[in-house]
Amino acid sequence: MTRSVIDPITRIEGHLRVEMEVDSHGIVSDAWVSGGCFRGMELVVQDRTPEDAAQIVERICGVCPVSHAHASSIAGDKAYGITISNKARIVRNLIEGAQFLHSNILWLYNLAALDYVNPLNALNANIPDTYELAQAVGTSMNTDFYALAEKLTKFAENGQLSIFSGNWFGADEGTAYTMTPEADLICTAHYLEALKMQARASEVSALLGGKMPHVMTIIPGGCMWVPTEQKLDDLKAMCEEIRTWCNETLLQDTLVLAQFYGDALNWGKGCGRYVAWGVFEGPKWPYANYEEQMRNRYLPMGVIDENFKVTSVQESSITEYMGHSWYKGSETYTSPYFVTEPDFTSYDVNDRYSWVKCPAYDGRPMEAGSMARVFSAYLQGVDFVVDGVDTISDALGAQRGDLSAFQSTLGRTAIRQVETLYIADLMCQWVDDLMEAIKGGEEDYFKEPETITGSGTGFWEAPRGALYHHEDVKDGKITGYQIIIPSTWNLAPINADGVHGPLEQALIGIPVADIEMPINALRTVHSFDPCTACAVHVSQPSTGKHFETVTNPWGVK
Repeated sequence: MTRSVIDPITRIEGHLRVEMEVDSHGIVSDAWVSGGCFRGMELVVQDRTPEDAAQIVERICGVCPVSHAHASSIAGDKAYGITISNKARIVRNLIEGAQFLHSNILWLYNLAALDYVNPLNALNANIPDTYELAQAVGTSMNTDFYALAEKLTKFAENGQLSIFSGNWFGADEGTAYTMTPEADLICTAHYLEALKMQARASEVSALLGGKMPHVMTIIPGGCMWVPTEQKLDDLKAMCEEIRTWCNETLLQDTLVLAQFYGDALNWGKGCGRYVAWGVFEGPKWPYANYEEQMRNRYLPMGVIDENFKVTSVQESSITEYMGHSWYKGSETYTSPYFVTEPDFTSYDVNDRYSWVKCPAYDGRPMEAGSMARVFSAYLQGVDFVVDGVDTISDALGAQRGDLSAFQSTLGRTAIRQVETLYIADLMCQWVDDLMEAIKGGEEDYFKEPETITGSGTGFWEAPRGALYHHEDVKDGKITGYQIIIPSTWNLAPINADGVHGPLEQALIGIPVADIEMPINALRTVHSFDPCTACAVHVSQPSTGKHFETVTNPWGVK
């Protein structure tokens, strides 16, 4: 047995370590995933207002801040007894959708692609053959391949590889990267185009949210963005631009990867069970109850078992175990009565080895993320998703309806493109819906609280999966707050029954040819798109500064 360690994992959000036991046949036989940063945002928002919390919790992450503001605001809506207006629903969807597009494009090209694409190999490309290949696979040819090849050559000649440096292009003596030079040149071109497109998506978020990251316009009660005719025209143009690029590029490039890395469809399955709380509020607004609302989201909620049976969410089935994480005690807590009491000891895979808690549903580990959302939507008959998944199934030679064909490292990577294309299409639809709502003279974008004492749970989704915010409010101030971020599900350590978390299970069984550069393990980690932290959050109560806290800002009794 040999130990292989990747520390730190790069091209992710935050701090992550992977340790693996590799047997004499070069197969991972055991694995431990360690999140290396304590956030503790639950403690930061204590005694603040729900309005404050919606702004503060965004600082959990600079890539998916909208989702945290959104989930917190949903929890605040419920605690305040508010049903937001239809126009606020549409605007919130637009801000969220823009963030999803930014994150999904960023992940595929700028975080995960360099596990498969070697820009240095692109130097050997025959340019006419490159154009011919791009035309044959139907992918975008917006880049001048001649000019790009010249630019890459200059990078290589002066040794300044810039954004392409520090990767494992030499793993397994170079045989780990198997794409042709022409395919590498096409995907490198799209890597660079993606930098512009994910920036364009963030521009949409900034237009609607005041700035990005950390938008300012999603709050309990609705939203604070009021559109003008000029802003709507700009919004429509940007959404159309992003949709066009996504349609020309994402799915085609993913299928190119499948031609060269088909073996990645054979490993990286994970735990085989999935949770999705649902995201993007549906058009039949308002709903009779919260469960109906979650079922009718554009990407609906669903808990999916090993047999692909989908059921509704029961909050009381969510638990968190502490025994292998750096928190006090070894108890298992049930929603919403979670506890955040940090207690670092030492890194020991036989004891405690991660800042990530161990959530479970019905006592079992569950995978969260785009694959969970797409599976839930497919099983519940969302037309766009069904058509997209069936298209990929046909291209991969899989049977339509056999979702198990996607339970792998490359399957997880491929199926996310269906979601991205769906959201890009929805964004254009929502702009039209907002224009119609404005013409129809519908109610305003914001509602004041009905009460200032209550509790609420924000079941929502971030790009990386199921997101949970719960808050208890008394007289307008938060008395308790808990968060389960998506990557907590995926990066969970071993549970009380000795069962590994989803990513740890996905790593077990992976082939390793190079102990120092286990590229297949890295590909699997990136397929989950981990996010453990974007910053260390420190609270210092004694600053010498004094502030007046407004306990009841609305004057509601």
